[in-house]
Amino acid sequence: MARVAGLFHYPIKGCAAVEVNEGHLGLAGLAADRAFMVVDAEGGFLSQRRTPGLAVVRPALDDSGDRLTLAAPGVESLALAVDPAGPRRPVRLHGKDFSGADQGDGAAEWFSSLLGRACRLVRVPPEHDRVTDGETPGTSGYADSSAVLVVATGSVADLNARIADGGGDAVPMDRFRPNVVVSGWDEPYAEDRARRIEVGQAELGFTKLAIRCAVTTVDQRTGRRSGPEPLRTLAGFRRRPGGVALGAKFSVVRAGKVSVGDEFRVRDWATA
Repeated sequence: MARVAGLFHYPIKGCAAVEVNEGHLGLAGLAADRAFMVVDAEGGFLSQRRTPGLAVVRPALDDSGDRLTLAAPGVESLALAVDPAGPRRPVRLHGKDFSGADQGDGAAEWFSSLLGRACRLVRVPPEHDRVTDGETPGTSGYADSSAVLVVATGSVADLNARIADGGGDAVPMDRFRPNVVVSGWDEPYAEDRARRIEVGQAELGFTKLAIRCAVTTVDQRTGRRSGPEPLRTLAGFRRRPGGVALGAKFSVVRAGKVSVGDEFRVRDWATA
């Protein structure tokens, strides 16, 4: 029986994960997932693709979502009041224009000093209205696309066996930055074929496979690139239109509570 083995959200896009035992899965994903984003002076988003040092930033939101703490090795932590009414700033994410509520000079100076470049921290504003694409349209905050990324433990285990066969070192699950980790499927890559899922009180609809990029080569503990894996091995057997794939993305079609240990019930599988 497939079950939820892990739940993660990423309050700031590109920064470290926050692991939870349970959470509310809203239409835009787990609460506060990619609710904040670091942007450059022109409003372009920063990610680990070109700024791998974001990985070492560990954000923490209080239960109310009103206070955000920023921490990273070697620098003083910063606590700030979240300001959804902050000055609106144009931001750009994967070629699309959105708006962000600027979180003030303190956060901007903290990130600028850490990353060595001028940048600002923005929050998804209350009026954010985004429609994500794919087989099941949905919405999300500042995620790359759909609200929920699902990765199975068996898929990563199979990949790591192939990496080992090629003389490489295994990569941990955190390289793939999942929201929901699923265990218990008999075959690897079963998430590719899941089309409609009930988990906890929520329901998910498949949007697309997760096409992988250079972020998977970043050590999430150190914020440094660590070599060609897992992309080199994925390129040998997981090529799909647009790149190499591992994991699947989903829209939330019914919101609700989800917990580690919940059954991951696939109600509709792809036939091919």
